[in-house]
Amino acid sequence: MGRISDPTTIATLFLTTLLLISSVHSFYLPGVAPRDFHTGDPLYVKVNKLSSTKTQLPYDYYYLEYCKPQKILNNAENLGEVLRGDRIENSVYTFKMREDQSCTVACKAPLDAESAKNFKEKIDDEYRVNMILDNLPVAVLRQRRDGSQSTTYEHGFRVGFKGNYATGKKEEKHFINNHLSFRVMYHKDPETDSARIVGFEVTPNSINHEYKEWDEKNPQLVTCNKDTKNLPPRSTTPQEVEADKDIVFTYDVSFKESEIKWASRWDTYLLMNDDQIHWFSIINSLMIVLFLSGMVAMIMMRTLYRDISNYNQLETQDEAQEETGWKLVHGDVFRPPINSGLLCVYVGTGVQIFGMTLVTMIFALLGFLSPSNRGGLMTAMVLLWVFMGIFAGYSSARLHKMFKGTEWKKNTLKTAFMFPGILFAFFFVLNALIWGEKSSGAVPFGTMFALVCLWFGISVPLVFVGSYLGFKKPAIEDPVKTNKIPRQIPEQAWYMQPVFSILIGGILPFGAVFIELFFILTSIWLNQFYYIFGFLFIVFVILLITCAEITIVLCYFQLCSEDYHWWWRSYLTAGSSALYLFLYSVFYFFTKLDITKLVSGILYFGYMVIVSYAFFVLTGTIGFYACFWFVRRIYSSVKID
Repeated sequence: MGRISDPTTIATLFLTTLLLISSVHSFYLPGVAPRDFHTGDPLYVKVNKLSSTKTQLPYDYYYLEYCKPQKILNNAENLGEVLRGDRIENSVYTFKMREDQSCTVACKAPLDAESAKNFKEKIDDEYRVNMILDNLPVAVLRQRRDGSQSTTYEHGFRVGFKGNYATGKKEEKHFINNHLSFRVMYHKDPETDSARIVGFEVTPNSINHEYKEWDEKNPQLVTCNKDTKNLPPRSTTPQEVEADKDIVFTYDVSFKESEIKWASRWDTYLLMNDDQIHWFSIINSLMIVLFLSGMVAMIMMRTLYRDISNYNQLETQDEAQEETGWKLVHGDVFRPPINSGLLCVYVGTGVQIFGMTLVTMIFALLGFLSPSNRGGLMTAMVLLWVFMGIFAGYSSARLHKMFKGTEWKKNTLKTAFMFPGILFAFFFVLNALIWGEKSSGAVPFGTMFALVCLWFGISVPLVFVGSYLGFKKPAIEDPVKTNKIPRQIPEQAWYMQPVFSILIGGILPFGAVFIELFFILTSIWLNQFYYIFGFLFIVFVILLITCAEITIVLCYFQLCSEDYHWWWRSYLTAGSSALYLFLYSVFYFFTKLDITKLVSGILYFGYMVIVSYAFFVLTGTIGFYACFWFVRRIYSSVKID
């Protein structure tokens, strides 16, 4: 048998094997498999981070003076959960399956000046508490403002609120939601007594609890007892946040049978912002982009076909050269560009990002990376980025050898370190800012060390392996010979100037994704779930087609004007869509977000710079390879005298 040295073949075999295994043996992902509960089985509520859309800085649940269990245990976290700032821990809230509880005292927490100050700050910044039961996040039921019967959920519940209750003065005071009314929905198996949890709701209330004498073992409250079924929040005094005062935390729980099946239990959660989903406008935009892409392709192919036919007819060759001049530069079109080594590095990195994005979307389409698999998407992206290093090295080395480069080791080092190094430097600075704010979103140094180990221990060696395989291959031969003396480029029209054509080229690719970009930004910065991966994959395919076609068309016009410097121009033409992406993120910041803190603003724009930079490398590589294929195709199809 022959040796398999092409990394593309290796990856294809790996993916095919994985798909065959998953199709033959049906399995549930860890943490996503259904659990059956019987009456009286204990249910343990876990607590997650405190989050706010105003600051974008998550905090650990026990950063505030909430009730603590005897021993705080951290649940097993994957890499994605750590990078997202998730800190899942145990809590004092325990239920028994299908057994209602009324007014259970969690604890009495004394507030000192520091604790009261922290509570007030989190209430001012509209922080929300996130809890988890059987892998379902807690949510607050919200009625629609338009009066319709449909309901939606809000992710988590607020720490508290501000108001002028009991004082009658204009000065607002801070009140804490210290009583939680939980409702657990379950779907019962008709044949057995077992049931599965399909919903987890909470109604937060603020109650200034009263008691005659506090008994730690058996606390008795005047305002709340076991006979209390429903607390009338309007008739009770809310609990104010004040230093040197005690806060009594209580909760009750009720169980309700539901017709929702376990497989559909996430549907309601995924419709948290259904009033923002405009399916018609999204589909309409996609149809417009597809129509424009088809028109561009048709015009380009008809024009090019006519040119090639004319050039291949000797009697009309002079007339064709007068009409268009792309054949006149055949002796210079494959001349290596300035900074060809840097171009090789960026093209290789773009292939790495493309491979990571494509495989991630395939796994998401197969259901591996659903929102129920917490942190799975981020973990998959990091690991796939590391393993796609072999493709980066391979493609970079192939291009480097075509440009007659000899220092393949230096080229490989740049490919392995330039883009990840820039990203890591940005990430380290942003992480230091988060660390300074004492936020749980700061990546621990242990995790940072693990990321560096993945980079140096796996990604870099794979880049060298791919580069070695690519450099062993014979160099890509040019279809025409390159002249020794460069041809002089005639003066270009204003609309063919590099800056203008590059900026124009980025508009159409950005137009293909900007509506979907709104939902992605909303899921990231407004704590919503993103789940329409099938639609995202369609948009990604349209982005590929649009980047390729617009780059080919502009490259053709450039060659017709006898400008043969197309290497970098093709990369920047498609890559300029990243500029519009960043400008849109600025627009989104001022129109959709309510961020007030300087550090939060720096974090937002810092992360959007990283995203835009990665998008630039991805789309630029797509445009480059499309133009590379196009130029080789047309110059190998004509007769050169």
